[in-house]
Formats: sequence, C-alpha cells, structure tokens
Amino acid sequence: MSNWDILLQQIINGVSLGAMYSLLALGFTMVYGIIELINFAHFNVFMVGSFIAMWTLEAMGFAGQSHVLYGLPLAGILIAVFVVTMLGSGILGVAIERFALRPLRGVAGTAPMITTIGVSYILYNVVLLGAGADSKNYSNPMPNTAWIFGGVTLRLREVLLWTISLVLMVALNYFVRRTKMGKAMRAMAQDQEAARMVGIDVDRVVIITFFLGSALAGAAGLIFGLYYNYTSYLIGYTSGLRAFTAAVLGGIGNIPGAMLGGVVIGLIESLGGQYIAVRWTDIIIFSLLVLVLVLRPSGLLGRAAPTRS
Repeated sequence: MSNWDILLQQIINGVSLGAMYSLLALGFTMVYGIIELINFAHFNVFMVGSFIAMWTLEAMGFAGQSHVLYGLPLAGILIAVFVVTMLGSGILGVAIERFALRPLRGVAGTAPMITTIGVSYILYNVVLLGAGADSKNYSNPMPNTAWIFGGVTLRLREVLLWTISLVLMVALNYFVRRTKMGKAMRAMAQDQEAARMVGIDVDRVVIITFFLGSALAGAAGLIFGLYYNYTSYLIGYTSGLRAFTAAVLGGIGNIPGAMLGGVVIGLIESLGGQYIAVRWTDIIIFSLLVLVLVLRPSGLLGRAAPTRS
C-alpha cells in the first residue's frame, strides 16, 4: 500500500469510530444542555446497550452462527435490533433519571454527579456478575462485502454504519430544531425556571432527554459490537471517556459540536495509531482537549446555552 492508500484507509477507520463516538457524545451533551449534569452513568448505559443488542441477535437465532443476510432481510434485522436496543437503553436511562437523579434535582453541589458515578458502577458490576468477565462474540448478520480502490478497502458494514449514524444524528437535530418538544428542550437549556413559568412540563422534558440520550448510547453500543464483533463489560470506560472528551471538545451542550468532536476524536485515534503509536493516542487526545479548553473554553463550536450561575 502507498502512503496515500494508508492515509485514506485510516480516514475511513477514523470516520467509523467517530460515528460511534458522536452518537455516544450526544447523550452527554443533551443531558448537560438541559440540567447541567455530567452523567457518568452514560458510560455504562452504552455498555449495557451493546449487551442488549447481542442478546437480541441471539434471540433472533444468530447465536453461535455465521448467518449472513443480504438485502431486505438484512435491513429488517438491523432495524429490529436497533429499535429493541434503543428502546431498552432509553428505558434504562429513564429509570436512572427517575429513581437516582430526580430526588436530587434540587440539591446543590456534586451529589447528583457522584450519584451517576455510583449508578455507573452498579451497571458495570451487574453485567460483570450476570454475563461474566470474558469478552462475548457478536454473531454479525452483515456480509463481508467490500470494495477495493487501489490499496484502500471500503466494507459494506462501514457504509451501513455511517448511514445509520448519519440518519440518527440528522433525525435528532431535526427533532431538537423543528418539533414542539425540541423547542421546549432549547427553552429549558436557556432558562429552566422561565420555561417552567411559561407552562413547559420540566419533568417530561427531562425524561425525554434522558430517553433520547440513552437510546443513542444504545445505538452506539450496537455499532461497537457490529464493528468490532465483540462486547465486554469493560468497553464503557474507554469509549465513554473518549465520547465525553468529544462532547467537551465540540462544546458541551452543543449538538453539532458533539458530532464534530466525535469525528475529530475518531480520526485522531485512527491516524495517531497508524503514524505515531497506539499507546500515544490517549495522550494526543487529552492534550488536544486541554489545549482547546485553554484557548477556547467553550469548545470548538461553543456552548449552545450560557452556563447558569
């Protein structure tokens, strides 16, 4: 492979990683934009989502099989798995908000954030005890169809995952920008008390925010499993931390910023691993984060709403 081919191949890999990080970062940025809370439980909602997807595939008869589908059957299976995974993850996010965070909503200080850390460890250990410490292989229904352009390989699974991620991100952006509930979310991001005074149901908006953010985390967990063909109780920390970095890098509370940050982090991980060393990628990622925060504290695209005092 020529140097140009290697560069293009790593860009393809980086965009694939970036799509996953972007979906996961959107959950962080939505919750922060509405209630200014860093939800560290989101790390392991992503991990649980990958297991929900694996169990759904197994329930559909793909356990232990190299059962490959094409055309409409493949599209039907992927849609069904994404729907089940996103619903399950979304319900988990709503349960976290309702039982762990709502009682603390009026509490000042770090108690709500510390609570999300506790919930994250509960999810981590429940999956560890229930599924075991070994990595679990995905029975992937997607074919290994690929197109080769010189020394560059573009696989069908990457095209499908890009398409699915783009559809979800565009749909979320439309929802937030164009629907009545989306306008209520933006109003709350500006001023929660003023939104309450004009009749916005704050609890309902918060629940929908947690549902959507967690559903996107579940979709990212499924993409992780389909891309890497495995899952584990350990995947939440590394992927979640990079997605959180993407949200901050783009401007936490800013939906387009989370998308941009995810792609940037994915490209850094891919290109850094190729041209420098894999062990240096985290140093590069977090050094860039520190540099951006020093020079532009609001992130690359800025916060969508001012921070309330």
